[in-house]
Amino acid sequence: MIIRKRAYPRAALIGNPSDGYYGKTIAFTFNNFHAEIILYQTPELEILPNHRDLSKFSSMEELTRDVVLHGYYGGIRLLKATVKLFYEYCMESGMELEQKNFTIRYSSTIPHQVGLAGSSAIITACMRALMAFYGVTVAKPMLANLVLDVEQKELGISAGLQDRVAQAYQGLVYMDFDKDVIDQRGYGNYEQLDESLLPPLYLAYRSDLSEGSEIVHNNLRERFVRREQPVLDAIEKWAGLTEQVKEALAKSKTDTISDLLNENFDIRNNLMRISDDNLHMVQTARQVGASAKFTGSGGAIIGTYTNENMLEQLRTAFDGLGVSVIIPTIALPAVNDVGAKG
Repeated sequence: MIIRKRAYPRAALIGNPSDGYYGKTIAFTFNNFHAEIILYQTPELEILPNHRDLSKFSSMEELTRDVVLHGYYGGIRLLKATVKLFYEYCMESGMELEQKNFTIRYSSTIPHQVGLAGSSAIITACMRALMAFYGVTVAKPMLANLVLDVEQKELGISAGLQDRVAQAYQGLVYMDFDKDVIDQRGYGNYEQLDESLLPPLYLAYRSDLSEGSEIVHNNLRERFVRREQPVLDAIEKWAGLTEQVKEALAKSKTDTISDLLNENFDIRNNLMRISDDNLHMVQTARQVGASAKFTGSGGAIIGTYTNENMLEQLRTAFDGLGVSVIIPTIALPAVNDVGAKG
C-alpha cells in the first residue's frame, strides 16, 4: 500500500505577525501548490533525498546557487525530526505502534522561503502519512502543536502556531492565541470560517525577495520579551483588525476588508524595517487600487481587488518586476486526521 498525503501553503489574511505573541489571526490554505509525502512499507526505514538535498554539483557556482535557494540542510532534516517527534509522542501517549518500517520521500511545489509556510507543509504532510501508516489518530489542535514542536524544539526554528493551525485545519481559519487558554489546555481557540464569504483575493510572490521567518521573528521576539510598548501596542492592534475582518465576513461587509489589510501592513512597516524591494511590491499593488500586505515574513503579498480590470493591471505592473500573480484557490477544510490510508 502506497500512502500519499498532502498539505498546502498558508496565506495570512490578517493579524500577522502576532501568532507567536498571544495575538489573533485569520489565515487560509490554498491548493495552487502543495507539499506531498509518499510512504510505503519496506524492510528498513529509509528517507529518500529530494533535489533540495543534493550534495553533488557541477561547480561552486551551482553549489552557491543551491545554498541561497534551499539553505544548507534541505528537507531531510524536516522528515527526520518529524519521525522522531511522532514516535516520541506515540510512546508518551501510550500508543502501541506496529513493528514495521517504511521508505518515505517528499516533494513540494510551494515557492521556497516567501512566507507561505512551505516547511511546515512538508512536516504536516509527513505527520499525516505516519498517522495513516500506523493507524494513529491525532486531533487537529495537537497536530498543529506537534508540527510546531518539530520546528521549534527539534530544529530551533523561530515560529508561531498560525501556519501549523491553518495547515492542520485547512480552509479559512480564525485563531485566537489567548495566553490563559493556551496555558490551561495547551492550544488556543480555533474556528473554521466560511471561505465563500471572502472577497476576491490575489496573491503575488517573488522568490528572490524572501527573508527567513527566523530573522523577522528573532528581532520581534527580543523586543516582545523586553516588553517594548510599540510591539505590545502593535499586537493589540493586529488582534483588533482580526476581529474586525471576522465581523465583516460574518456580516458580508467585505468592502471594508481592503482598508484593514492595508492597515495591518502599515502597522508592521512602522514597527520593523521592511526591505526596499518588499516594500515596492506592496506599493506597486496599491498604486493600481488593490490592497496589499505580507502573507508571512516577506517575498509574497496578499490583497483584495475589485474587478478583472484591476487584476489585469496588477499582472501588468508586476510582470516587469518578475513577480508572479495568482488567484488562490482555497483548500477545503481537512477531515479529522485519522489513521486512514489515502
